[in-house]
Amino acid sequence: MMDEAVFTRSGDGSRIELTRDQIRGEIEDGTRTAAARAKVPVLSTDELDHLLDICTSRGRFTGVEIGDEVVLTYDGTGGQLIGSRLDDLRTFEQYIGADSVELYHMDYSFKAVRTVLPSEQQGLRNAQCLLTVPLQYGAMPDLGRYSRPDGPVANWSELLPQGQIEAARESQAQAVELAVRDMVAVADGVWEAGADGIDLDTAGAAGDADFLAALRAVREIRERHPDMGIELGMANEFVLGMHGELEWGGVRLAGLWPREQMKLAAQAGATIFGPAVNVNTSRSLPWNLARALTLVKPCVEAATIPVHMNVGMGVGGVPMAVRPPADAVSRVARACVEVLRIDGL
Repeated sequence: MMDEAVFTRSGDGSRIELTRDQIRGEIEDGTRTAAARAKVPVLSTDELDHLLDICTSRGRFTGVEIGDEVVLTYDGTGGQLIGSRLDDLRTFEQYIGADSVELYHMDYSFKAVRTVLPSEQQGLRNAQCLLTVPLQYGAMPDLGRYSRPDGPVANWSELLPQGQIEAARESQAQAVELAVRDMVAVADGVWEAGADGIDLDTAGAAGDADFLAALRAVREIRERHPDMGIELGMANEFVLGMHGELEWGGVRLAGLWPREQMKLAAQAGATIFGPAVNVNTSRSLPWNLARALTLVKPCVEAATIPVHMNVGMGVGGVPMAVRPPADAVSRVARACVEVLRIDGL
């Protein structure tokens, strides 16, 4: 019997059709690619079979069985999409069913937030008077913001191509100090205003110095506020070595994959870790999903704190699109729960 084509997606969200055998080949290639790159095991035969069933489902939408649901955390849920930030937060709580929500400033950078902290404290306080679900405050370490022309330190992206390695490393070290100061100050402020937690989102976006700043901030926030929830979400599956020599507890930060990232986040004092695996827009949804699951599986198996997979636009297997298609998002979410046994999404 002819292997009939099945509807699926490309990494950019485009609709494509592949046969079941082709999808199986995409899944197997995705897991082999990830395993070879990160030196982790490929998905088992049973996991590959289950992922194949999920990816070849003919339903417009798919989901886990009742009773298998996981916690849903959201970043950026107070963005004035529906009137005001407070309206957004209430919509996510009451209509979307979010298990937690996050207030944020449109700039989404701790450096910028510190300059408007009193206003953000008032907004957070107002939100807490209206919400029942946990409310955290979120922003990015955004280390690059501290380099010229936006910040006070030399721009290492300009110094490195010039061969000024030591100067570039020194500028990153200076930026780390400034970023930690701002993250801790914002955490102090939002905790005082009644936040349930703080989200250091997209950590490592500027490389290993960015990740170091996040880890140092987590440790200091934990020491200052023992009961505060701290979520650390990553920018990439692989920590880029923009500095190259930075360490945390004797562990070199450059080159770390999700399992090692999680271990350091837990040591620093984070309460939730969010691994991120970037999508290849030229490959299929089954390929990207198999690759993401393979990279994150060792992280989940070794986890000592809850792991909430980043499954937003362009990460975790979800296509890179402004409004990712629900058929793709639902398949990714179900696979993360049923194959990875993830704690949350």
